[in-house]
Formats: sequence, C-alpha cells, structure tokens
Amino acid sequence: MHEECYMKNQCLKYNVCPMAMVQDLVSGKWKILILWYLSSNTLRFSEIKKRLPQITQKMLTSQLRSLEEDKLVSRKVYPVVPSRVEYSLTGLGEKIIPILELMHTFGSQYLNAELDTESDQEERIAQI
Repeated sequence: MHEECYMKNQCLKYNVCPMAMVQDLVSGKWKILILWYLSSNTLRFSEIKKRLPQITQKMLTSQLRSLEEDKLVSRKVYPVVPSRVEYSLTGLGEKIIPILELMHTFGSQYLNAELDTESDQEERIAQI
C-alpha cells in the first residue's frame, strides 16, 4: 500500500497512507469550501447555502453529514421552531485551517502568475 509513497518509511506503521486518508476526508466537490467558510465562523445551514449557491440542499446536507461523521465539523441543533442548526469546526477540524490557508495562498500565487503571463502576452502583442 505504501510502496509508491516517497514518505513510506514514515507511514508504514499505519494501515492506510495518511495522504490517501486526507484525500478521502476532503474529497467531494464542496467539502474544502465548506471547511474554508467554517474556518472563520460558526454558520447556519442557510448561511453556508448562500455562500455556495450552486450546491443543492441535498448535496450540502450530504457533505455536512460526511464532515460530521469524520469529526471535522460539529452540528448543534437548537430546540426552537423553526429549527435552528449551526455548524462549526471541531478541534480536529481546526487543525486543517493551515492547510486551507496554504491552498488559498497557492491559488492566489497561481492566479497572479497567470495574470502576469497574460500581461506579458499583451505587451508582446502591443509591440508587434
């Protein structure tokens, strides 16, 4: 299982590759963004839905349940009518914030490099 991993000597003690396990935890089209939005605030279901307008209610429910089962997100239900449910990161979920911040930084750097490339192309075209 670990033979292909360049860090196999560090993870042979596990039954699963830690990288594969993390991929499984955050796989899914929306999980990373859900975690990202919860990294700064506790949010109600409707607030998460507003930030992800393309997601269906069924998919959001599914992704939140999965994150809850994996102990990355906690769900608090308030006994009021209409029902009020809030989602937040667990202590374990908060440990993924630095990874999400690195992903954001990489995304910004990637976009800036892309903009620089477009700008260089425009300059070359203007010189012709």
